[in-house]
Order: sequence, then structure tokens, then C-alpha cells
Amino acid sequence: MVAYLEDAKKPKLVYLVGCNLGARPIDQHVKGFEALGADVEVSNENITAKAKKLTANSIYMDVVSVGATINIMLASVLAEGTTVIDNAAKEPYIVDVANFLNTMGADIRGAGTDIIKINGVKELKGNASYSVVPDQIEAGTFMLAAIASKGDVIIKNCITKHLESITAKIIEIGGNVDANGDHLRVWCNTRTNKATIKTLPYPGFPTDLQPQMGVVLSLSKGTSIINESIWESRFQYTAELNKMGAQITAQGKSAVFEGVDKLNAAPVYACDLRAGAALIIAGIVAKGKTEIYNLNYIDRGYENIEEKFRKLGAKIERVEE
Repeated sequence: MVAYLEDAKKPKLVYLVGCNLGARPIDQHVKGFEALGADVEVSNENITAKAKKLTANSIYMDVVSVGATINIMLASVLAEGTTVIDNAAKEPYIVDVANFLNTMGADIRGAGTDIIKINGVKELKGNASYSVVPDQIEAGTFMLAAIASKGDVIIKNCITKHLESITAKIIEIGGNVDANGDHLRVWCNTRTNKATIKTLPYPGFPTDLQPQMGVVLSLSKGTSIINESIWESRFQYTAELNKMGAQITAQGKSAVFEGVDKLNAAPVYACDLRAGAALIIAGIVAKGKTEIYNLNYIDRGYENIEEKFRKLGAKIERVEE
């Protein structure tokens, strides 16, 4: 079983980076900056925010947004007074950014909860030392790869609490997870069972692991359903899995997975970062040699992913077109 990677043509330069998963509204970012006293101008190609002085304020997030929560935190640390962010995102990345800023002298409290309070300080120190939190999505990707391949994998240096929603679903469908400190052992020796999944902001099941779970459910017994509540175009990868023999019907923000016994090799194209990771998993478990194109997407979120899979026993190589 081989996953075979080829680089496609270089992508065109775009002004707003990120995978094409649907609309990426910036209204919550703008709302936060303006509430702090900034003057924000949005044009076709640029977003400009200016302020002689930022003043603390209470800001209610109309929707939970990781990026907007982080941006408002960054803008508030030097603002005069106490800023309160209500309905804030709770992802581990939020806590990590807050801890980092606090190391530099900021005063942020409540990160990881619905309400974050930032007491403005006069300056930040530039001599801080900080270790970034392990990537829960990369860890989750290898967890689901272990289940899809009926393998046995030990993942080191991870925060197991951040992976509880993935762990719960793996156990629900018949896989096994053993947490031991900052290590996780994930294994499966039987065909997994069907499941119904809805992606949600943290601590719910992450949208960034939805395609990888889609590969698992494609090979599970029975009919599974995934409801995507975050992105409107997250199911583009299902057309590529169907080329490999999966039986997936996707419509809007829902997809139905009729489990099949196996996947077969085919040339497939990564349409976004996590879709690319899912296709690598599919290529590893499929019969024959799979060629995966558009590696630029995958490289945005995974470092040396093929080398890590090779160490786990996958037959995978990157080649130049």
C-alpha cells in the first residue's frame, strides 16, 4: 500500500490566505478593534486599522471566533483600562496566546473560558522565553490514521485533555485509546462502527479533524453522518474519496458515509489543508499506489508529514513533478 505525493503547479498569489472552505467574515475582528477605539477601513485588497490610542471596552462576540478573540486580546493588552471579551473562543490556542502574553508582562485572566478579562499594561517585555503548546490537530491526525489503518501508534508530547473529544469518538466506534501523562497509545484491530458527528468549537469535535474522521467512517460498518457547523465548504474532499471507492453523499453542511470494505488507489487532489491529510491516510490504507497532488496545502499545517508516516511503516515518498 503506497501513498505517492507529487507537487502540482504553484498556486496564484492571493491577498487573504487560508483554505477555500467558504466565507471568512471579518466582522467580529472589525467590531472588536472599533470598540477599542480604532478606525478600520476595509477595501478589496487591504484592511487598515489606525488608532492614536486604544481604550478598554466590553465586547460581546456575536459568534465564537478563534481569530477574532486572539486579535482583540492582542489589541487590548496595551489599552487603557480593563477589556472584557464575552462569548470568547476557548480553544487551547487562546490559552496559549494568553500565557505567552502574560509571560511578557500582560495581565490576561479567564482564557479558556467564555469570558476573558484583559487589564491593560503600559508595556510588554521582549526578553520572555516560552514553549508553544503541542498541536492537537496534528496529534489527532495521527490518532485517526492509526484507527483507519488498524494500527498501533504511540503519540508523545501531547496534551491529552485537548484530545478528549477525538478520544471519545474513537472509543465510541470501537477503537482504543490509553492516555499516560503526555503520551497517548491509539490502536485498533477490528473494523470500526458507524457514528454521528457534529463539529463544534472547542471542546467539541474539531472541524480540522473532520476530513480525517471521514476516512475512518468511509471504512466503518453501517451508515455514518457528519454535520459540519463551522465551514460551509468542508466536504470538498469527499469527491476525492469517492474516486477511491468510498460511498459518500455530501450536500450542504452534511454528509452521509456508507461504509465500504476497502479503498482503492487513485490520483487525487488536496483541496485544502486537512483534506490533504485525510487523503494521505486514505492513500496509506488503500490498495495500490495513490498519487496526491497540491501538496502546498498539506505543507501549510504539517512539518515533514511523509517522514513521520514512514517511521510508522507507511510506504510514502514525495517526488518532484
